[in-house]
Amino acid sequence: MQALAPAQEKPFVNGRVAEPFVKWVGGKRSLIPEILPRMPKRIGTYHEPFVGGGALFFAIADQIDRAVLTDNNFELVLTYSVVKRNPRELIAELERHAAQHQRRGEDHYYAVRAGTPSEPIDIAARFIYLNKTCYNGLYRVNQAGRFNVPMGKQASSGIVAEANIMACHRALRKATIRVGDFGAIRPEQGDLVYFDPPYHPTSDVSFTKYTKENFTEHDHVRLRDFATELGKRGVNVMLSNSNTKLIRGLYGSKAFHRSVVMSPRLVNCKPTRRGAVEELLIRNYMS
Repeated sequence: MQALAPAQEKPFVNGRVAEPFVKWVGGKRSLIPEILPRMPKRIGTYHEPFVGGGALFFAIADQIDRAVLTDNNFELVLTYSVVKRNPRELIAELERHAAQHQRRGEDHYYAVRAGTPSEPIDIAARFIYLNKTCYNGLYRVNQAGRFNVPMGKQASSGIVAEANIMACHRALRKATIRVGDFGAIRPEQGDLVYFDPPYHPTSDVSFTKYTKENFTEHDHVRLRDFATELGKRGVNVMLSNSNTKLIRGLYGSKAFHRSVVMSPRLVNCKPTRRGAVEELLIRNYMS
C-alpha cells in the first residue's frame, strides 16, 4: 500500500492554481467552499472518475501529491492529455481558431463543428474552441455522438487563455489521465475518490447528455454499489448528486453521511431555470 500524505495541519483551501479550461455543465467551482471543509485531512491519491471541467482538482492541485483523472468522454480526456503534454502547440492552434473566428464568425464555427480532425492537438483545439464559442458553453451530442450545439455570442478574445492553459499544464503534471468507466478505477486504502456523476434528473428537462449514452438509474445503483465496496476497502468516498428521492434512498444507509448544500445553476439555455438548487454531498467518512 502506498504511503499516505501527511495530515493537513489546516483544512484544504482553494489554492486555485488554475481555472478549468472548459466550461462544463454541473461544474463544481461554486461548491468548492462547501466541499473543501468536508475533505479528509489525509489523502493518498486523489481520484476523480467524472472529471468534467476539473474545478475541484485545480483548486487542490498544489496540496496533493498524486491524482488520477478519468472520464468516459474521449475528446475531453484527450484534451486534458494535450494540455498536459503539448500546451504550446495547443495554444498556437487555438490562436489560429481565434483569428479565423474573428474574421469568419459563423462560417468558421460550423466548419469546425462539422470537421473530424485526427491529430490529438487538432482534436483538443477543436474541443476547446467549440466549448468557448458555442451557445452557453454547453457540451451536447446527438445519438451519433456528434457535437450539435449552435454557435453562441462569445467573442474570440476568450478562446486562447494562454496563461491559464499553462497553469493547467503545470497542475496536470501530477495527474494520470484516463478514459473509461468509473468502475475501472483502482483506488487504494487511504485514497480519496470524488464522484461527480451526471445527476439524477430533478425534472424531465434536466441535462445529462454528455455522451451519446445517458447515465441511467441502473448506473446510479451501480455507482452506489461501487462506492459501498470502496468503503469496505478503506477508500474515502465523496459524492455529489441531486437531492431526489432515489438518491436519498440509495445513500440512506449508515455507511454514508448526507449533507444538503445549495448550488447555483449557471449553465442553462433558459435563464428562468438558473438559480440556486439543493444538492446532496455524500461521504463515507467524517472529516
